[in-house]
Amino acid sequence: MRTSFGEVAYEVRGQGPPMLLLCANGHDRHAFDAVMPELARRFRTVAVDWPGMGESPALTTTTPASAPMMADLIEELVAGLALGPAVIIGNSIGGFAALRLAARRPELVRALVVVNSGGFSPVNWFTRAFCWLKGQRWFTRLCGRAFAAAYLKQRNPHVADILARIDAARRRDDYLAVETAIWRNFPRPDNDVRAEAARVRCPTLLVWGRHDPVIRARVEGKIAQRAMPHASYVEIDSGHVPFAEAPEAFLGAALPFLAAALPLQDAALPLQDAALPLPVSRTPS
Repeated sequence: MRTSFGEVAYEVRGQGPPMLLLCANGHDRHAFDAVMPELARRFRTVAVDWPGMGESPALTTTTPASAPMMADLIEELVAGLALGPAVIIGNSIGGFAALRLAARRPELVRALVVVNSGGFSPVNWFTRAFCWLKGQRWFTRLCGRAFAAAYLKQRNPHVADILARIDAARRRDDYLAVETAIWRNFPRPDNDVRAEAARVRCPTLLVWGRHDPVIRARVEGKIAQRAMPHASYVEIDSGHVPFAEAPEAFLGAALPFLAAALPLQDAALPLQDAALPLPVSRTPS
């Protein structure tokens, strides 16, 4: 699809109510491969490659990439594909984009599953220094795979595929241009999503990998809970990408939540058929 920021590649699978899948910065739509078969049995899933990642070409704008820019892009995509109201599963920067869309265009969003979301990190000297370092092309080219290996705490074939794709992508200039610019922009005030998250009123599930060293359950997860007291919250024994690292646990949390949030007649298959029960509960904050 052509957008104001260039062309964006996406993949559609399944039938049923629309579901948009938004991955983390530096990843592509295949990050969802572990859960895609189950999701596509129940939803018409639309998985997106960020600009410069996966099959999406580089940005055409000269403005450096940022999380707010990606959120603007997703608003164009949802409106252009007539997806709304859609369920959105967003990881990291994808969570930021999903929350901002739900706050600004509530008619386009039916329910949210927000996974280790960006936009809740305190900004201090360490945050600024690390984002500057991660925003240098030489550093990401040299250490991109090692950094991903540090925040992906569980190992399985899906995680191995993610690491292999990052290892290949870090050698491409178009990938590095977007991935590092987003990191350099993270400390800016417009990357703070707390005020907009507080305005979200659609059913929302916050999912956190409790071992994520980057967007931490004990820090950002608790800030997200305070910003969204109406949301359900669950922690999973994983790192930054629970749906790839612990897919059964993720589906065990997400599918019952969506079964309660959506009218049953909207689903291509009854969501209760998911034989992966996992209680969704709020941890003390």
